[in-house]
Amino acid sequence: MDSDPAKREVGDLLLAAGQLTQDQLETVRRRQQRWRVSQHSAILSLSYASEEDTYRALATLHNIEFIDLSKTSLPPNFKELVPVAVMLNHRVVAVAAENDTLVLAFSEPPRQAEVSNLRLLLNRKIRPLLTTPSCLRAIIKQHFGLGAETIQRLREDRGATEPAQEIVFDVAKAESDGDDAVDASIARFVDQILSEALRLQATDIHLEPYNATIKLRYRIDGVMQAVPVPSELRQVYGALVSRLKVMASLNIAEKRVPHDGRITMKTEDEEYDLRVSIVPTKHGESVCLRVLGRQSLMLELKELGLETAQEALIQELTQLPQGLVLLTGPTGSGKTTTLYAALAHANDEGRKIITIEDPIEYQLEGVVQIQTREEVGLSFASGLRSVLRHDPDVVLIGEIRDSDTAEIAVRAAQTGHLVFSTLHTNDSISAITRLLDMGIDPFLLGSSLVCSIAQRLAQRICPHCKRPEPDLPTDLRQEMAAALGLAPESVEAFRGEGCIECQLKGHRGRVGIYEFFVMTDEVVDLLGPSIKTGQLRAAARVHGWRTLREHAWSKVQAGLVSISEIQRLTRRIKPSALEAAG
Repeated sequence: MDSDPAKREVGDLLLAAGQLTQDQLETVRRRQQRWRVSQHSAILSLSYASEEDTYRALATLHNIEFIDLSKTSLPPNFKELVPVAVMLNHRVVAVAAENDTLVLAFSEPPRQAEVSNLRLLLNRKIRPLLTTPSCLRAIIKQHFGLGAETIQRLREDRGATEPAQEIVFDVAKAESDGDDAVDASIARFVDQILSEALRLQATDIHLEPYNATIKLRYRIDGVMQAVPVPSELRQVYGALVSRLKVMASLNIAEKRVPHDGRITMKTEDEEYDLRVSIVPTKHGESVCLRVLGRQSLMLELKELGLETAQEALIQELTQLPQGLVLLTGPTGSGKTTTLYAALAHANDEGRKIITIEDPIEYQLEGVVQIQTREEVGLSFASGLRSVLRHDPDVVLIGEIRDSDTAEIAVRAAQTGHLVFSTLHTNDSISAITRLLDMGIDPFLLGSSLVCSIAQRLAQRICPHCKRPEPDLPTDLRQEMAAALGLAPESVEAFRGEGCIECQLKGHRGRVGIYEFFVMTDEVVDLLGPSIKTGQLRAAARVHGWRTLREHAWSKVQAGLVSISEIQRLTRRIKPSALEAAG
């Protein structure tokens, strides 16, 4: 079953199949030697080939049949064929029973000794198959819950056999009693929750206690997704929260008030900050962890998903000597990432750049960054007054939340400073009426605001399972054609069918959609306390302004975003529905 790796390796098979280039293979070999990992692990870490293609080649190399568990129906009694403890400890799943032979799916080619051990444990012959780790994880998580093997081991270590018996984590007691096994198991389970979140590229982790259950949910690509967990998690939940509090340097004894903290963690490739928020509820403390990837926030402008003209415009904006540039959009729409990309482009030795943020999500070399502290009076407004006395050329304000901050930002933009900030409005033009509502003088606004940018993050179609959209509704086809200036028959759309690479979701990652509004003389002449957003939009259209939805159609035509995602992000209530409701 095992093959001599000195003769052939996974990379050689992928190279022969045209799925890897010679230069990529050389890079893989260098990483393999440097990190002392298997060649297929190096290939996947560099994203040179898909997981499925890599493991199919690995199966061929070891003369094992490959199986796609995502398209395989497991026997109804698969949990009875192999004891749960064996499945969890050996990371195998029973696929079929053939007379006196068990067909087991492994996520790595098993050694002969491992197959022999399983034969003795199960008292049956073993026929191994190879599947991808993602598929095996998904099957185990679906049927047993995330971290099931750790929870089972924890209860065995603690001797908690009764379903209602709760396990409590006490740091001082664990140290005095030397109860390292329980401590280690809780830590291992927390690591599994965090590792799974990072693997799925989740931005938020939610742990929610209820009367008899615990819910674990990840926010992935902007949408909350439930993660199955073992039913026994309810009994160890208090220990889990205490562990997170210890990691965030919070008081584990205080459970009556909200807590806020921060956890720093590091993987082989990247450092992460976890912003911790804990609030008391009727059934225990609810936990939310915001995942802040220090490197992932720093993207180049060309990586954001900007159209060619938009990228050129934002580069021009970063080089202006003065003016106000606003980014608008809801929480989680990527405003901070765009701001950092713009700031990095504006950063050079000839300019002094100062930011005032809440919180500081990424440390920029060569930029002075200030964290607001409301408890000591350091707000955006008060901090900004001090910043302007510090001789900056470029100022980043994390968010304009009140009229004082808005007033100072506008005046700073008039007095020789380039100011970047964010504002919560639905689109780019609404930023104008929002600032007017905050009491900003129309003349001051017209002479300081240069550009307002609205953005959203759309789920990107998985490239591995992208297929043409078979039924594009006539009204959407016509709308799309009008927005792109194309004939209706020439527009096309795509969708993801779901595959191993995207966890059967049909989408993987996100791409930005942007709407730019540039202040013109015509718009300035319209500004006044009673100006309507519709008037501003009509004036902006004369100079080529397009809505977020209109810009999004170009992403659909390019095969990056699905029709359903555009409908989700830019959904409108139809007039017929309003009439029916009225």
